[in-house]
Amino acid sequence: MTTSAQIRILVVDDHPMLREGIASLLLAESSMVLVGEACDGVEAVAAFRRLRPDVTLMDLQMPHLDGLGAIQAIRSEFPDARIIVLTTYAGDVKALSAIKAGAAGFLLKSSLRTDLLETIHNVHGGRRHLQAEVATDIALHAVDEPLNSRDIRILELISLGSANKQIAFTLGVSEDTVKAHLKSIFVKLGVSDRTHAVTMAAKRGMIEI
Repeated sequence: MTTSAQIRILVVDDHPMLREGIASLLLAESSMVLVGEACDGVEAVAAFRRLRPDVTLMDLQMPHLDGLGAIQAIRSEFPDARIIVLTTYAGDVKALSAIKAGAAGFLLKSSLRTDLLETIHNVHGGRRHLQAEVATDIALHAVDEPLNSRDIRILELISLGSANKQIAFTLGVSEDTVKAHLKSIFVKLGVSDRTHAVTMAAKRGMIEI
């Protein structure tokens, strides 16, 4: 039974085992109660409208509508919604995008057992929560020149195994143009080759591989 003093939680993740794990953690915490679950962003928006939870725990990578899209949709309709991003990924670009979309917390799934309850209390109390390693990554890259949409597309094609000639054909540009873009990408990411560029972009949450 829910009491007025309990923090009402909505969990959004496409992995049932993770939702079950969070449910177990919340079950042992008298100050919180799980009021609903959703397995994708579309369900998350509908569940939020129906349940109006105090805090929502939101995965980023989900089918149909990802976590970022769900955060934007919920916050546009409910500006005071308090949302904590749960992710296996500590990329600074992903974290910054989530924060800009309105997330109040960003928590790695590997830290759920140690940090989840404190994070929920902090966010429910109106405070932000950003894990130290993620905050450090954001600070380190704060003044970096960002990649543009063409840069990202080229990196995605490289990650799929495309050579420069194939990339040029796909994008409808010359091979020299692709090479010029690659030089720019290398400088922006602080790398010296294609493989390292893709690895760095994936690590920072710019692309998925």
